[in-house]
Amino acid sequence: MNNTFKKLKDIRSKCCVSILMKTHRTRPENEKDIIRLRNLLKEAEERLHKDYELRFARSIMEKLTAVADTINHNENQEGLAIFVNEDDIAEFVRVPIELENRVVIDPTFATRPLVRASHQEAAYYVLVLSREKARLIEAYNDKVIAEVQGEFPMENDTLFSTDKHKLTMAKGTDRLIEEFFNRVDKEVMNIVHQHPLPLLICTEERNYFHYRKVADKREVIIGHLNKNRLEEAAHQIVADAWPIVKEYNEKKNKERLAELKQALNSGQFMSDYNDIWMALRMGRGRTLFIQEGLYQPARITEEDRLELVDGEKTTDKGVIDDIIDDMIEENLRFGGDNVFLPGDELEKFQGLALVTRY
Repeated sequence: MNNTFKKLKDIRSKCCVSILMKTHRTRPENEKDIIRLRNLLKEAEERLHKDYELRFARSIMEKLTAVADTINHNENQEGLAIFVNEDDIAEFVRVPIELENRVVIDPTFATRPLVRASHQEAAYYVLVLSREKARLIEAYNDKVIAEVQGEFPMENDTLFSTDKHKLTMAKGTDRLIEEFFNRVDKEVMNIVHQHPLPLLICTEERNYFHYRKVADKREVIIGHLNKNRLEEAAHQIVADAWPIVKEYNEKKNKERLAELKQALNSGQFMSDYNDIWMALRMGRGRTLFIQEGLYQPARITEEDRLELVDGEKTTDKGVIDDIIDDMIEENLRFGGDNVFLPGDELEKFQGLALVTRY
């Protein structure tokens, strides 16, 4: 998912088609996903034939249909996104968040679902740890995304030393334990580097102490589930891990809101869509706050100004289905931070606010 976002975020072409839809993990609901996708493909076809010449529209539809035919709906998560353009992009990605069913046809792909799934703190890892073995689970909210394979699960082959003298000494045993935990931590950090997410440790308290002692980046660790649960099913572990992560996220959201409120009177705050757009285009964005579920169609004028458009006119030619997506991408392009906030915290700012660098 993260690799897909990196590949798509900077692509601009004549026709980027994004099909976003809500899906289901289990039967009989996921059987209806096939019909829902068929209806969205029909909508895409009608819009393509309306806005592009016949041969071009047909070639795009052939690619969309080919991608759709490869999808096994028994493996669905909460959302599905299909991306196709006239060049070499034709792929789909499953995401662990519910999506609004829609077809987006723009010069860029609608990558916000990937941003949300990759950057919201509701995505996290659970390291299930004992002195003999380590497992790593990727989760989103209270659901398991996948149990990480490859280097994991890791077995401890250092604890069982042949040196009996070492094993009879507490410090010697601790050193062997920490040697194993250090190897585990290095593998975890390799994965975090490729796909940055916070980490919760599930282990006995004494092991948690030793792991933190050898961890390279303690700031990645956001909590501790105190129990040896190595043999439990991943979904049982994540069900108990999620309340801890949720509490951490709520605390962090309050801290981010405090940052926003502090900026209100500092001259480094914007809530007007055009002001935000121009600041982001200049690379001035530090943190873009977005209300979850906010979408805003718009046109970009020749003067690079925004004209907000009523939601019923999203299919009109020249209308960008969601300018928020473009704002997110602009902010990321210059190294800015995007924060999605639930509820009505941003209601008085029309759901959008920017803290600038200067």
